[in-house]
Amino acid sequence: MRCSLSGLFGTTLCGLTILLAALFFSAKASADGVVLQDRQMLASFSRTGALTRLEYKTGRWHIQRRSRFAGTFRMLVPLKGRRDNWILGSGQHGARVAKINANTVRIQWRHLVSQYAGALPINFTATVTLKHGALQFAARVKNNSQLTIETIDYPCLDNLRPPTAGTAMRMRSAWYGNLGDTEIYPNFGNGEGYWGVNWPTQMLGRSSSSLWSLIQCSDNQGLYLQFNDPKISYLLDYTFVVKPGDASWESDHIPHDWRIAGMHMHMEMRATHFIYAAPHSTMKLAPVVMQGYRGDWHSGADIYKKWLKTWFVPPHIPHWARTVNAWQQYQVNSPVNSTKMSYKNLVKIGRDCAKYGVKAIQLTGWQKGGQDRGNPSLSIDPALGTWQDLHQAIAKIQAMGVKCIMFIKPQFADMSTNWYKSRLYKYTADDPFDVPYTTGGFGYFTPAELAGISHRPWAVMDTCDPAYRAIAAKEFDKVLALGADGVLQDQVCDPGALYSFTTDHGHPIPGYLPHGQMLMGEQFNKAAFKVDPHFLFAGEGPEDWLLEDYPLMYIRVGPGSVPVTRYVLPHEPIMIAVTGFNDRETINQALLDRYIISYEPYYFKGRLEDFPLTVAYGRKVDALRRRYKKYLWNATFRDNMGAAVKADGWQSYSVFQRKSGRRAVVVMNREYNRAIVAHVNLPHHGKLVVVTPEDPNPMATDGTVRIPANSVAVILEQ
Repeated sequence: MRCSLSGLFGTTLCGLTILLAALFFSAKASADGVVLQDRQMLASFSRTGALTRLEYKTGRWHIQRRSRFAGTFRMLVPLKGRRDNWILGSGQHGARVAKINANTVRIQWRHLVSQYAGALPINFTATVTLKHGALQFAARVKNNSQLTIETIDYPCLDNLRPPTAGTAMRMRSAWYGNLGDTEIYPNFGNGEGYWGVNWPTQMLGRSSSSLWSLIQCSDNQGLYLQFNDPKISYLLDYTFVVKPGDASWESDHIPHDWRIAGMHMHMEMRATHFIYAAPHSTMKLAPVVMQGYRGDWHSGADIYKKWLKTWFVPPHIPHWARTVNAWQQYQVNSPVNSTKMSYKNLVKIGRDCAKYGVKAIQLTGWQKGGQDRGNPSLSIDPALGTWQDLHQAIAKIQAMGVKCIMFIKPQFADMSTNWYKSRLYKYTADDPFDVPYTTGGFGYFTPAELAGISHRPWAVMDTCDPAYRAIAAKEFDKVLALGADGVLQDQVCDPGALYSFTTDHGHPIPGYLPHGQMLMGEQFNKAAFKVDPHFLFAGEGPEDWLLEDYPLMYIRVGPGSVPVTRYVLPHEPIMIAVTGFNDRETINQALLDRYIISYEPYYFKGRLEDFPLTVAYGRKVDALRRRYKKYLWNATFRDNMGAAVKADGWQSYSVFQRKSGRRAVVVMNREYNRAIVAHVNLPHHGKLVVVTPEDPNPMATDGTVRIPANSVAVILEQ
């Protein structure tokens, strides 16, 4: 009987414990409002729709702490005579917050109240989904008002904190093949100018249109941010603000206790959608994805790589451009008529390339007016010869086994030309005040040019306008008629402006110019494919969403460059400029990061014979890559993942991994004046050998190698 009572008591106590626990968690959920959570992430929303709490559970990082600073959304709805008319989510009433299922919360705000126009017939609906550790913030705005909604900030983290007071945070975004780096904690600089803001503010990403960014923490974790719109239909920016401000004019340090002059400090982070929702329209915001990760930037990039595979269609790339190859860039003429060579004599450049094993020439300034003059014209220049002269020169160069790539810049128009003054002015991208966007152009050679006095200004052309794209396509047809092997479009990475507000150009107002660039690239590709299916499109620094149309990327790099595009797309053709007269450092960088070499003596105004040391060393590096292409060209680039290198001097290294699992480690000695000894730690390795550009024959090694000054060694796992 005693045992029976004990068992009954134990069962009752257990049931009471479960009941109390259930009541506790129920109360907790009620205090938090509506909660979404899985093993990795937790997000909590108040009854007003505010994001009160965001936690990366795996890393024990309370990204957004529950507080009175919890944010909802913001909309900018300009009025005539007052542009800063805001709709603040914190000022709305009657939000409907509902958990649709275990993974989804829907929040609705109706009849939004603005600061200076009162209630407006605008409804905003947000849908937040948590799946496999990824939070997706989607939204739709129904604008039945007479006003345009210029921007919408959503989601908003209005109390962003680091994992601990001693942990630094940096914002990192991909652009120009590199991963940018801006500190946001504990030092937060005012990037937008004290004259224009009330609080220290940084807007990160507005020039890059990057599809992903990272908040990287120094404790080896971070928050991945994704703009879920591969068609890049509008601009998304990340805006950071620190309130109430700095401690002093000279100090941008945030105190570890987040207090200043007796006031609480907080950092806001907003995803700013430049949506321009017209009156009486309904628009969907591209979803923003947030996901925590453990590790450095590579771990964040791995999340992006997984998503990239769902939409990126690998473009056709001619076989020659996919193999180990080198280029030369050569300026035929400049805007100040400093003619280097006639069309007929271009055959000499072809002979140089054939002699030194260079596969392609990028001809710059070949069109009328020279480089950066006369754009978007692609007509031949009578001062350099006839159309037949250029056509025959290209054919003769091709007969030597050398490809001809023509430099173009169709997104700008030279405002000094009669063509612009008589016709092209109709197709400019105009700002909201009906004024054309312009850039100042570049200076060449003469003091007046270099001082900016004699620049020929460029108008930014409206690539969203089908009529202008037709003009650009007609000019592009001239390249196809010449029989060239491809084009390299300059400044693909920089459209010169972001939007076109011109009202009669056959597109919604405003047109997003990066999207227009995509449309123009697609149009060029279709035209080229009909003439030559192997025509190569290249561009300066295209973003990932443009690489389907401009699959060969041309960039310039330095010692601090982070090869993020190479990591994300290990076999994408990426080319870098090599300009020095003994430029072993840049060539070693090309070997380190699997870049194509573009020889550019005298800043692409000389001939290959002008810097024999550079060409000789470049040929040795390319010969090494051909001999060991299974390791250094066809293998997967891992940056510095999977190995560790220690040395008694300044060094950089990269890792390549074959499908078989065998690896190569490229170690670059960045010391100019002395040799270093490097120790390569390659876990669970097989037999190791070392090769160099100067001595490509393998020699056995235990992983410790001596590398001469400004040289490189490659450890191969056999």
